[in-house]
Amino acid sequence: MNFEFSDDQKQLRDQARRYLAEHSPPKAVRAVLEGEAAYDKALWKGLAEMGFLGVAIPEEFGGAGAGHLELCVIAEEIGRVLAPVPFASSIYLAAEAIMLAGSDAQKKKWLPKIASGEAIGTLALFEGAGNPSPKGINVSGALGTVSGTKKPVADGAIADFAIVAARTASTGRETDIGLFIVELDGPGVTRTALSNIDPAHGQAEIVFDKAKAEPLGAADEGWSILTRVLDRAAVLMAFEQVGGADRALEMGRDYALERVAFGRPIGSFQAVKHLLADMYVSATLARSNCYYGAWALSTDAGELAEAAAGARVSATQAFLHCAKNNNQVHGGMGFTWEFDCHLYYRRANALALALGSLSYWENQLIDRMRLRNAS
Repeated sequence: MNFEFSDDQKQLRDQARRYLAEHSPPKAVRAVLEGEAAYDKALWKGLAEMGFLGVAIPEEFGGAGAGHLELCVIAEEIGRVLAPVPFASSIYLAAEAIMLAGSDAQKKKWLPKIASGEAIGTLALFEGAGNPSPKGINVSGALGTVSGTKKPVADGAIADFAIVAARTASTGRETDIGLFIVELDGPGVTRTALSNIDPAHGQAEIVFDKAKAEPLGAADEGWSILTRVLDRAAVLMAFEQVGGADRALEMGRDYALERVAFGRPIGSFQAVKHLLADMYVSATLARSNCYYGAWALSTDAGELAEAAAGARVSATQAFLHCAKNNNQVHGGMGFTWEFDCHLYYRRANALALALGSLSYWENQLIDRMRLRNAS
């Protein structure tokens, strides 16, 4: 497969890079990290005004209608600057779920609000430790309400609504899982912010007590829809991770060229060269897999499931590898609060678990490739 982004898409990437470099500097990330705000509201408003939030949302629902390739290049730039906004939860998860399974009324209600930045959405899937699985869902959904506890929920403390995965029957089958839209400022909803490795990428525990819920999609297709949403989100988040990996590599390279020890730049030492070379190989391999995922996502190809898993695995490995070794290249200074290395290390670890663990996606890749080869 030969794939490359178009000139227009590259121009969009450049535009997003310039905008985010100006409006999301490290000090803005630190402001959220240090608890001055839950997220950068000014940046969120600016992203909406630039059309970045609605780039993949159809025009009839208030978006730009450009497509997923354009969203991929924006996601990469979001990752480069560690933008402290609920981009992944609202755009990769909530908006994708509504576009895939929402009724016309639900799309007309929520998608314009997401595109304009008026509403923040999220996906309430996990119920404690573990990976995505219908067996791990115990929150009940019946008679137009949901009850139970979800945690961690990405951006759950600031979201206006959540797509909640809930059990509608007790036969133990995937068809027992349904999806519901719950407005989080309504009665029967209690939210508690959780501490985590990356406070600039917040999480919350949400307790539902017969909270009013509106079904999303067919009652027996919740898990099927959720699997498709996670695959799409895996590709988009992989681009965010690659953006972070590339920036961590650049930070390490720049420091190696500037830092002098024993009368020579440390980048001339073999050990440092090898660290940087390994980082480059990891990030480049991840980018290749991300491009395959972008092609599969934009064309709704039959290979999307394995392409998404491949992108997710390689991008997670690359970001973790580059963020860790950026610390090493910086030496003792890399572990100080004043240097920005730890910001990327925090985000790499946070995103590594955002959609399920690395081992979960490795198993998904193996299983999906076996199915493909057997068919």
